[in-house]
Amino acid sequence: MTDERGTLRGNRNTGGRDLELTIITGLSGAGKSVAIKSLEDSGYYCVDNLPPSLLLKMVELCAQGDAVEHLAAVIDVRGGEFFDDLSDALDELDRGGVTYRIIFLEADDETLIRRFKETRRSHPLHAEGGIAESIARERELLQGLRGRADIVIDTSRSNVHQLREQLMNRYRTEGLSLPLEVTLVSFGYKYGLPMDADIVLDLRFLPNPFWVDDLRELSGEDRRVREYVLGKQESEEFLDRVHSLLLYLKDGFVQEGRRYITVALGCTGGCHRSVVLVDELAARLRSDGLQVSVRHRDMNRG
Repeated sequence: MTDERGTLRGNRNTGGRDLELTIITGLSGAGKSVAIKSLEDSGYYCVDNLPPSLLLKMVELCAQGDAVEHLAAVIDVRGGEFFDDLSDALDELDRGGVTYRIIFLEADDETLIRRFKETRRSHPLHAEGGIAESIARERELLQGLRGRADIVIDTSRSNVHQLREQLMNRYRTEGLSLPLEVTLVSFGYKYGLPMDADIVLDLRFLPNPFWVDDLRELSGEDRRVREYVLGKQESEEFLDRVHSLLLYLKDGFVQEGRRYITVALGCTGGCHRSVVLVDELAARLRSDGLQVSVRHRDMNRG
């Protein structure tokens, strides 16, 4: 269940470009860790367990450069006596014209007690009456902050994946870009599979330049090897199909919160066919606006 009281408030006046600030708070065990990780995967610069007295300083620091446009901070009772400064910190943000929103996460007592028992973690307040008394005490401490929240999310009936999807869908519709970063790796099967690969494609069905005397000692970065490999119809068809496949998969990976994928293309020795096709595929994906990095793992072996 989600209750929205508004969107971002005020106009920031910190001397730099606009910065979107999201404060995540709420009951322990309600999903704040999932929330901050979801925003981090959405491109936010995230800080967990930030002392409230440092909040405005953090905003000013991020506003000075161009690297941070979206800032999220978790502030909750783990801060102990520092948490009492939060109300004053929010008033200071308001006086400074800082644009911010508060997301408050909560759940019913039964759900919170079950989650603490499943994780075997102690409640940060450590009340004498046990978990139930700690939860009651925390609700009391957070009552005023809940009233200031822009978005209240009850996670009692949500699992980790549902909460993550809810948050990422919300921020996607508000215009936050979710770039997918692709790493393309060329490798040789004779040296083993790359351990970090999400997708592995076998190129050993393509004609091998190794059996051409003039090309054997060259690498896939040499023009003559490139012309040989790319001049084969099989290579062109393979590139077209894989290119289309990765564009098709891109939105699905982003939907599931994946920011990084590694695609490995392998040939026998990792220095001819895989090198050529990784470089060519990288050029095509970059022309589509994807962030692509290239690693030729075995090109210089042998």
